[in-house]
Amino acid sequence: MSQPMIELIPAIDLIEGKCVRLSKGDYTTKQIYNENPLEVALQFEAHGIKRLHVVDLDGAKAGHIINHKVLETIASKTNLIIDFGGGLKTTDDLRIAFECGASMVTGGSIAVKNPDTFAGWIKKYGADKIILGSDVKNKKIAVSGWQETSSHDLFDFLNQYSRLGITKTICTDISKDGMLQGPAIDLYKEIREQFPDLYLIASGGVSHRKDIEALAGAGVPAVIFGKAIYEGRITLDELAKINLQ
Repeated sequence: MSQPMIELIPAIDLIEGKCVRLSKGDYTTKQIYNENPLEVALQFEAHGIKRLHVVDLDGAKAGHIINHKVLETIASKTNLIIDFGGGLKTTDDLRIAFECGASMVTGGSIAVKNPDTFAGWIKKYGADKIILGSDVKNKKIAVSGWQETSSHDLFDFLNQYSRLGITKTICTDISKDGMLQGPAIDLYKEIREQFPDLYLIASGGVSHRKDIEALAGAGVPAVIFGKAIYEGRITLDELAKINLQ
C-alpha cells in the first residue's frame, strides 16, 4: 500500500551565494555543496520538484536580506514555487524578496521579536504568502538564525498566530537539523493533533526515503530536506518516484 502524498520541498541554504548546509544551525559546521545554487535548483525541477525552500543564512545572521540576487536568478530561470526566509525583518526586506521572485516568505525571529510587524504582514499579504517559522529547541522557539532560544512555548506560539490567520508553518527541531538521524515524528504528531487545520511543513533530520514515508504516514502534509539529498542518501530519481505516488 503506497504512502499518502506528501509535498517534497528541497532546501537551498545560502552563504556568500553558495549552496551550503549546517549541522544544528551552527555556522562553524558549514559545508559547501555547490557554488552554483541555480544548477541545484534546475536539477530539482528536472526531477519533478515544484517547490523550493531558500534560506538566506547570511541574512539570518545579519538581520536583513542579503542573498536576494540568488533568489532572483533561481526564480527567473525556473518555474519553481519558492518560499524564502532568513533575515526578513522589515517591510523593505519583504518587498525585495517578493520583487526578486519569492512566492512566499517565512518569518520566524520577527514573529517573536516584533509580533506587531509580523501580524501586519499577514494582514497585508495574506496567509497564502506568509509562512510562520517555528524553529524549536526543547519545544521553545529559537530565533536569530538559531543563535538564541526564546521563552516562547511552541504550542502557545502556534495558537497565537493561528488566531491571527496563519495557515502554514515550517517547524524545525534544531536538535535534528543536518544530523541525518531522523525527523521529530512525535513532535509533529503532537502538532497535528492540536492544530489539525495547520499546513505543517516538517524540517530537520530527514536521512533517507523511509523518513519521508514515516512523515507521510503520520499525516504530515509537507517536508523540507537538504543534507540527505546533497550527501546522496536520497537520490533525485527517488524523489521523482515519491512524487508519482
